[in-house]
Amino acid sequence: MISRYLAAMEDWAGTWLMHRSTRRLSLSPAGESALARCRDLVGIANSIADQSDAAETPQGELRVAMPGILADAVFLPMAQRFAERYPRVSLDLQITDRIVDLVQDRIDVSLRITTTLNRDVIARRLGEVGSVLCAAPDLLARIGLPADPAGLASLPCLTYGRFGGRTWVLTGPGGTAQINVGGPLKTNEALLLQHAAIDGLGVAMLPAFAAAPHIAEGRLVRVLPDWTPPALSLYALYASRRNLPCATRAFIDFVADGIARHPEFRRA
Repeated sequence: MISRYLAAMEDWAGTWLMHRSTRRLSLSPAGESALARCRDLVGIANSIADQSDAAETPQGELRVAMPGILADAVFLPMAQRFAERYPRVSLDLQITDRIVDLVQDRIDVSLRITTTLNRDVIARRLGEVGSVLCAAPDLLARIGLPADPAGLASLPCLTYGRFGGRTWVLTGPGGTAQINVGGPLKTNEALLLQHAAIDGLGVAMLPAFAAAPHIAEGRLVRVLPDWTPPALSLYALYASRRNLPCATRAFIDFVADGIARHPEFRRA
């Protein structure tokens, strides 16, 4: 079998690779050159295998986009554990409430709170996001609590540029109510909306995960607690399942586990 393989190699090379006699075999000059090159090829093959092994270890820079309010309330408390678990991964956080273009903006993963998705992206649903109406206690001491959703129309309300803007839809004991609200501030940045509510600027609709600690500590008070806005969903979005980098997969799995353990998210 060895002789057949050697003969095939010599036919392919077009020259003798071995000197043969009845007593011994030795490499020809062409054989010496072929042996050196084969050793180079073995080294290349081994380096490819090493890179394949490295690809299974989360490493490199990961560019992640998420809303500021999600980063502040949910991800940053997890960040140290992520860094300890994956010390070879560096995160480049892009904080934005806008819908990013994964390809154009060079985003590996986008965490987005939404009700609709673009068909061009791959999405993993991480959990359901509830929202609450709340305001600073000093403000409510001055203006009073509304008795029903219709009472919101006469109160200063802080509105968000997405998810309905100045039209709030609430579901409660009386069914579903749709109220047109207005006030001193409208913004496209949910974290700014939260700060404005804490400062007493008006009544705001905030994600439950962001409002809960401030309500627990008395900086905010629930308004119309029996009435709730429509639930949203938190997704991890990425461009393709094909050749998904190990670091991307590790990040999504890590965040999914953290969301599943968070008391203010309903499980996906």
